[in-house]
Amino acid sequence: MKGKINSYFELDKLNTTVKREILAGFTTFISMAYILFVNPSVLGASGMDEGAVFTATALASALGCVLMGVLARYPIATAPALGINAFFAYSVCIGMGIRWETALAGVFVASLIFIVITIFKLREMIIDAIPADLKYAISGGIGLFIAFLGLSEGGIIVADKSTLVGLGSMTGTTWLTVFGLIVTAILLVRRVPGGIFIGMVATTLLGLVTGLIQAPTQIISAAPSLKPTFLVALKHVKDINTLQLWVVVLTFLLVTFFDTAGTLVGLANQAGFMKDNKMPRVGKALASDSTAMLAGSLFGTSPVGAYVESSAGIAVGGRSGLTAITTGVFFIFGLFFSPLLSVVTSQVTAPALIVVGVLMAQSLRQIKWDQLEIAIPSFLILIGMPLTYSISDGIALGFIFYPITMVAAKRGKEVSPIMYGLFFVFIGFMWILNV
Repeated sequence: MKGKINSYFELDKLNTTVKREILAGFTTFISMAYILFVNPSVLGASGMDEGAVFTATALASALGCVLMGVLARYPIATAPALGINAFFAYSVCIGMGIRWETALAGVFVASLIFIVITIFKLREMIIDAIPADLKYAISGGIGLFIAFLGLSEGGIIVADKSTLVGLGSMTGTTWLTVFGLIVTAILLVRRVPGGIFIGMVATTLLGLVTGLIQAPTQIISAAPSLKPTFLVALKHVKDINTLQLWVVVLTFLLVTFFDTAGTLVGLANQAGFMKDNKMPRVGKALASDSTAMLAGSLFGTSPVGAYVESSAGIAVGGRSGLTAITTGVFFIFGLFFSPLLSVVTSQVTAPALIVVGVLMAQSLRQIKWDQLEIAIPSFLILIGMPLTYSISDGIALGFIFYPITMVAAKRGKEVSPIMYGLFFVFIGFMWILNV
């Protein structure tokens, strides 16, 4: 068996071992385990049952990790993506007033389109057509949006009638957010594996000791029922019958597309997999995440995508799909700790959102800021997301301005036909949203 594992995953060729891969998988898991608690909190704002979302998150994550490990053989873990889950809850359900059942159906339809365009390799064509600078801006913009959401949820930033936003009152539970942010920041700077997760645990313990968080009656229990969300998406596909809802589907498709593509390329670069600016087996990697996204929508969660926290496992030596499979197995074990949901308050998850925003914003250093024709659309994406409180609006602003600034700089020939096509798509997108 060990020989077959070694042969299939090419451990010798990758200069790694089974022991190292398992350790890397565990490292990746503890670095991203916070999603088990953050995702139910975020999606719960839309009215979804948090227990069911917890189970759906664990199952979708486990399936995506195993598929990525077995099919693509990459040490890249997947889970419901931060940012797009915020779009699901706050922009679609709360902002547009769309029921979560219908939004979930939108994720299902988007995942079907994902699979179709993956089969015909259209995703690879579009990835190649999108300028690298705009990809970096999208990743960084989502990071700012997530951080802004964390600051707001933690009480550090509050609404203000005179200045729109202002500094919150540093009392009560807000200090939990501040404490968690300090601890998490120190752990990440010290490069402690699982720093985000450990920071959440430390914040929770402080809340329990001080009485700011009520203690749960138990720690381990059977996984929460999936019934409130299971197959709901399938039952509500018929509700996707307006232009506004099709725009939502397109947004799920575009945002997940760009976020996952950028993460895959970044992690492949870190692990040394890129060859001639191409990612080997990228088709299988894309097929893995799109299948996990489809399954996740049926389980009852927002779109699944590749996780940047996989870099933690890669940093400790993970190089094969065995790392991702190990991470998936740990997600299954995580199913039995659902009672901890009651102690993972918004003040506990807020520091995680803020520091993940920092991690995602690191891509901004790659943008050519000295070229205004690139800097302007990139900046509009970056600043548009948090200030409009909408990921889709930020992307639309940048993609509309990119062809305009490039033509103005007499570089219109460098803009691909696909980008010109997306220019008109987003013009229509903005018009429909306003109507």
